[in-house]
Amino acid sequence: MDNDNGTGAPSPDPVDPAEAGAALPRATTADSVAPASGPAAPLSWGALLRLGPGDRDPWIGLRCALGVFLPLAALIAADRLDLAVFAVFGAFTGIYGRVPGHRDRLAAQLRAGTMFWVLIAAAWAASTFLVDHGSVGGTWVVTGLTTLVAGACALVAGTWQMRPAGSLFHIFAFAAIASIPALPPAPESLATAAATVLLALALGQAGRLHPARRTPWVRSAPRPMSRRYRMAVRVESLGYLLAAGAAGAAATLLGPVFSAGHPYWAMVAAVVPLVGHSTRHRVARGLHRVLGTLAGLGVMALVILADPNPWILILLIGSAQFAAEMLITRNYFWAQVCVTPLALVGSSLMTGPSTALLYDRIVETVLGSVVGVAVVLLGSSLARRMRDGAPPAP
Repeated sequence: MDNDNGTGAPSPDPVDPAEAGAALPRATTADSVAPASGPAAPLSWGALLRLGPGDRDPWIGLRCALGVFLPLAALIAADRLDLAVFAVFGAFTGIYGRVPGHRDRLAAQLRAGTMFWVLIAAAWAASTFLVDHGSVGGTWVVTGLTTLVAGACALVAGTWQMRPAGSLFHIFAFAAIASIPALPPAPESLATAAATVLLALALGQAGRLHPARRTPWVRSAPRPMSRRYRMAVRVESLGYLLAAGAAGAAATLLGPVFSAGHPYWAMVAAVVPLVGHSTRHRVARGLHRVLGTLAGLGVMALVILADPNPWILILLIGSAQFAAEMLITRNYFWAQVCVTPLALVGSSLMTGPSTALLYDRIVETVLGSVVGVAVVLLGSSLARRMRDGAPPAP
């Protein structure tokens, strides 16, 4: 596991921007954690399957699982699954709750929840007023806007010292909503997202009800951001912008060739390799993303064959969310096995999962991972040239 301690603060001495291209994140949750393997073996089969030390706080998994299950259950009961996507992405607020102190956790999740709500509102507006759905031009608009989101949200997350770092979840939330052609009215959509964010905040504070788990109501002083850290944040955000934009453009251009229709999945996959200790670890993340997705698609195929009712589907979502949170700090491959059906079921509740989603998922994931690894290798090559050309230290 990398050196983020889960408190929402970065390591005091982040990676030098001239060392890694876009390599600052120190994340600890779904889709943003380096493989739990030693520095010498991230590309070995042993590292692919080996589990690292267990998480000492299983409550984070339970909070995240309830944070997505309860809103979806309420929507099923109200026969309003058309609002499910807003509940799913509002529930991302719970992912930012891997912070020990209740006061610190509230601050971290409040920032994350505000970002997601604003992003969801912007995506709703983009889908309604800017995107010509069903056209090539509309796809390019979504790709372009999502690229800006990738860079801007990575910059904000780094400046606010958010954990998980980067903009992977923001890319997913914005692009998925902006790609939907017919959305419910804004008041209902945004109210659903807001209610889900508030539920995540409440679940994050639920431990205060038990005296043995209650922490002092004090907020830790934020770690000072050095000039080196600020530069690393800017370089990181540029890496997210470049990787997401290149992957989105490639997926949009090649979509007709491969008959794939979810370019933003490539954008999400492309930013995964940007996290890690070294170039080797980042390449391993890209590989683990592809292999974990393949294994997860096998699980998803069984779900499609079973054709369960919506109640079973949301139970699957909650269970997969819990498992992903418990595995993500231990092994990225196994976490992806859980994340893949979680993402596919969560984004298709209204229409029902289909085999077409399986094909799109693997094609876009492979494409995005290749682009992401290429960006990492390019950044590593540029860093070596900068170091070789730098004058010797006095």
